[in-house]
Amino acid sequence: MSASGATYVAIITDGNGRWAKQRGLAVEEGHRAGADAVKARLRDAADLGIREFTVYSFSTENWARPPEEVAALMGMFSERLLAETPELHAEGVRMRFIGRREGVEPELLEQMRWAEQETGANERITLYVAFNYGGRAEIVDAARTFTGGTEEEFRAHLYSPEMHDPDLIIRTSGEQRLSNYLLWQSAYSELHFTDVLWPDFSRADLEYALAEYDARRRRFGGR
Repeated sequence: MSASGATYVAIITDGNGRWAKQRGLAVEEGHRAGADAVKARLRDAADLGIREFTVYSFSTENWARPPEEVAALMGMFSERLLAETPELHAEGVRMRFIGRREGVEPELLEQMRWAEQETGANERITLYVAFNYGGRAEIVDAARTFTGGTEEEFRAHLYSPEMHDPDLIIRTSGEQRLSNYLLWQSAYSELHFTDVLWPDFSRADLEYALAEYDARRRRFGGR
């Protein structure tokens, strides 16, 4: 498939728990399968000419999940970060993390800073990981330091001002809502919903979403 007109793509990677339940597995196994899918689809996105690929890793609301699930998620996130950053670096992936830092273990924060520094000069594709992230929290945090001006001046106070607004937001698992994801940036994003659970979301599913995007006409409020 040739490159799509969608250069900036964000995904709500939903359905890991249901995927595990359908197979009689622990929810942690669903999250591991979901993490494998992130890495595979990131590579596909780079092949397809996508320049920025944003994934919803852990929301501010996810702290309300059972403590054992949260602990397993944090451990897996750290494990993957340490093991896969050198690999992604070699493939030209630039990594950035968006979200609140409060409440995250200092050791994990240091690993995130290391990954950003290690991959900071790469230009093939940027992977934005929304971790301890909430769209409303981002707007509130930006407003605390904003003293007035234009929308672009407000953008400078967001977690990652250089991140472009997504052309396309994909949500897996059949749910049809944004769930507090990129609320500022998604004002004119096209939306694609699929019943496919995230661990099963394939390259063909990604290509289908991009083709559907290409068939649309974006007006940005005009005619």
